[in-house]
Amino acid sequence: MTIYEFSVITSDGFPYHQLKIAQPPNGVKLSLRFYDFSKSEIETADNLNAKESFELNAGLVSALFKFAKGINKKINALEFYNYNGLSDTKKLPDLQGNVLITAQTESFLLDKSVYEKIKLIYQLILRYKIPLDSALEMLNSEEKKIKQILSDQVAKSLVAKNKSKIKRITNGYFDEMEVYGLNGICIASFDLSPILVFGKKYSLDDITTILRNIGNIPEISPLEWKYRQSSLGDEQIWVYIYKSDVGPTVEGLFEPYFYLLFSDPQSYLGELPGLLGVKLNQILG
Repeated sequence: MTIYEFSVITSDGFPYHQLKIAQPPNGVKLSLRFYDFSKSEIETADNLNAKESFELNAGLVSALFKFAKGINKKINALEFYNYNGLSDTKKLPDLQGNVLITAQTESFLLDKSVYEKIKLIYQLILRYKIPLDSALEMLNSEEKKIKQILSDQVAKSLVAKNKSKIKRITNGYFDEMEVYGLNGICIASFDLSPILVFGKKYSLDDITTILRNIGNIPEISPLEWKYRQSSLGDEQIWVYIYKSDVGPTVEGLFEPYFYLLFSDPQSYLGELPGLLGVKLNQILG
């Protein structure tokens, strides 16, 4: 599991709903992602003088410090993006309320993919509950739907259904390529959450640790792959990341898989990422 907590509040602080998806790991850097589905009625910093802007920032820092201490966590850094009025949320229909969503996740998850999941939940469930401060409580069926979306249940089911076919393909590549340094193959969801790992060397927990240690993961076009360096303990690892063009469609959202290959440093896998991608696409397409 790579998304651990989902919360819905309003921009004036009304706590509508919190959903624990899984227990977060200890001692691991996680991300708290913020999603704004509200119409802005707040004066922007561009319209404030220097003193007002500083007071606004001071209030933010103080509030975040108290928040972090209150939940026994440590904040090392915040990421800010300049807002130019072209936010993707402005493309959403019927954006009438002041819905804010947060998600506590692994730091390596792909921003755009997580956002697409959150946007889907907003469109399917939350926009019909506005205004939140007078809405009925979240139904069990709605909680179940949110968990299914955030935890890639449809994508996992499709992989599980075809596990034996995938294992035959991957075993063939291990027999051929282990001598060249291939140590593991993993299928991940469209936000890069590991689903299933093949090979004897790494577990799913190992794959999660390796992904945490990659650092920046680049944008990848469908049917292309890139590689990055990572580590597991003292072991240095090369990670090949292939983006497929197949995957489930969940409530209208297409969710293509990623295929990950793990090898010794300086290994030459040639065209294996592409060849493996073609084979797995035929099974999962």
